[in-house]
Amino acid sequence: MNRLTRYMLKQQLIMMVFVTLGLLCVIWLSQSLRFVEMIVNRGLSISVFLQLTSLLLPSFLTIIIPIALFFVIVFTYNKLIQDRELIVMRSAGLNQWALAKPALMVALLSTGVCYFLTLFYLPYSYQQFKELQFSIRNDFSSVLLQEGSFTELDGLTVYVREVGRDNELLGILVHDSRNPDQQTTMMAKHGALLRTDEGPRIVLLDGNRQEVNAEDGTMSILYFDRYAVDIAHSSEDPALRYQEARERSVYNLLTAEVPDINPNDIGAFRAEGHDRLISPLNAIAFASIALAVLVSSSFSRRGQNGRLLLAIGVMVLCQAMSIGMKNLAAKNPALIPLMYANAFLPILLGLYWTMRGPQVQAKRAATEEAEA
Repeated sequence: MNRLTRYMLKQQLIMMVFVTLGLLCVIWLSQSLRFVEMIVNRGLSISVFLQLTSLLLPSFLTIIIPIALFFVIVFTYNKLIQDRELIVMRSAGLNQWALAKPALMVALLSTGVCYFLTLFYLPYSYQQFKELQFSIRNDFSSVLLQEGSFTELDGLTVYVREVGRDNELLGILVHDSRNPDQQTTMMAKHGALLRTDEGPRIVLLDGNRQEVNAEDGTMSILYFDRYAVDIAHSSEDPALRYQEARERSVYNLLTAEVPDINPNDIGAFRAEGHDRLISPLNAIAFASIALAVLVSSSFSRRGQNGRLLLAIGVMVLCQAMSIGMKNLAAKNPALIPLMYANAFLPILLGLYWTMRGPQVQAKRAATEEAEA
C-alpha cells in the first residue's frame, strides 16, 4: 500500500466513522420517541429505556452503513477532483484500480461488518428487544404506583391513595372481576408491591375482602392481616412467544420445513432470509456507483453537480428497488432471483465503468486542459 492509498484510505475511514455515528444518532432520536410513552405512562427508568432503544441499533446500522459509505466516497472523490488532486495522481501514474482501491477496501470492510450484524448480532439483539418489550408490557408494577388514579389491569381495577416511603402503598382498593361469577373487592390500609418469579403481586395488609353471592345477593366479608393478589397481566411464557422474522437466524428463515412458522408467514420469512444475505452487498454496490460516476469521469470546469445528482439518483433508485423486490418476493417467491440481480448488477456495471476510465474526445480533452 503506497502513501497515496494510505492517505485516501485514512480520509475515508475517519469520515465513515463520523458520518455513521451522526446518522445513527439521528435515527436513534427519531425512533426513541416511540418509547417516550413508556417513560411517561409506565414509569420506565432511563436505564431500561436506553437498553431498549439501543437493542434496535443493529437493525438500523445495516441500512445506515452502505448509505454513509456512499456519501463518504462521493464527498472524498469530489473534493479530490475540485482540488485537482485526482489529476495529480493520474499524472503520477496511478491507474483506475489504484484510484478506486481505497474506496473498495472501505466497502469490503463495511460489507464484513454488515454481514456480522445481519447473520449473528441482529437476530440476538432483536430477540432481546422483543423479550424486554414483552416483559415491560406485561409488568404493570410501575403503573400501580401512580397515586390517586384507578388502573385497569385485565380484569383488575386498582386504586392507590398514596405512595409512602420505600414505595409503601397507602389506601389500597382492588376489585377483581377476572371471574365474572365470583367478583371480589379488597380494601387495605397499606401494602406493598412485590415482584416474584410468577409475576408481580400486591400484598395487602390490615384489610378486608368482600364478595357478593350471585345467587341470593348476600355479601360476605373476610377480614385479614395479610393477603396477596396476583396481578400478572399475562400467563404466557416469553419463551413460547411467536418469534418474528428478525429474531430468527438465516438458517431458520431459509429452512424448507419449520414447524413453528405460520404458513402465511413463510413467504415473508424466506424473503427476509435472502435479504439478510443480500443487504450487506449494498455497501459494495453503492461504492461502485459512486466510483463509476466520479472516478471514471474527467475533470470539468463546469463542476460536478450533475454527476453528483446522477450518483445520488442511482443510489436511491437501487435502495428503493431493493425494498420493492423484497416486498414482491414475500408474496411471490419466484421473484427472489431479482433481489440478487438488483444487488449484483450495480456492482458489476459500476466496477466495469470505473475501470473503463475517462472516455472523452480528444478535442474536448484539449479544450478542458486549455481552460484549466
